[in-house]
Parts: sequence; structure tokens; C-alpha cells
Amino acid sequence: MSHAIKGPSNHHNRVLIRDLWKTKRRIWRKISKKLSGPSRLKIEANLYRINKKTKPNDVIVVPGKVLGMGELTHKLTISCLNCSDSAKKKIESSGSKLLSIEALLEQNPTGKNVKIFY
Repeated sequence: MSHAIKGPSNHHNRVLIRDLWKTKRRIWRKISKKLSGPSRLKIEANLYRINKKTKPNDVIVVPGKVLGMGELTHKLTISCLNCSDSAKKKIESSGSKLLSIEALLEQNPTGKNVKIFY
């Protein structure tokens, strides 16, 4: 029997994946599956794509990294695994909120009105 780690080697990410799965809610389980996949399949979303595909006051989860290319023209609540420094500055300057996935899970355990951004 092999004792190799299956999934992410980062302890924080493994705990997050486990906590999301334990909620037994469909949206959190989908995010858990996406995060537990190979790193080459992780989502990298630029701000211009997020801006183009969302509406004002949307709550989105990016199961990966948010990158700073582009601008946000409306307010959002963005939850992500990682975020670049330039993206953080642009998100804050647009009046949007940036949360960790854990914080969003605490605020909204049912996952109601939360969209997964692929």
C-alpha cells in the first residue's frame, strides 16, 4: 500500500476540501471536487472575464486564482483560493469585496445565490 498523498499537498487546502465536502451541499461539494483535482486544471480567472460574465451584486467563487488583467466596473463579492496583488488592489478600488472560501462558507453555509466561476 502506498502512503502517497492523493490530492493537494498543502495542508490548508486539504482541510478546506474536507470542510467543504462535509457540508453535504451540492455547490460546496462541486467546489471541493474542483479544488481536489490536479493543479494543471485549476482555474485562473482574469478580472476582465469576471467583469464580462457577472452582474452587479453577484456572489462568485473562483476555485483557483484571480489575476489582475482588466478592470471591474460593478460591485461583486469574490471568493477565491488565491489572488494576485494587482487583482486585490483593483477589486478593492472598485468597491467589491474579496473573501476567502472559508469566510464565504461561514457567511453562507447553504450556498444560496452563490455562483461558481469556471
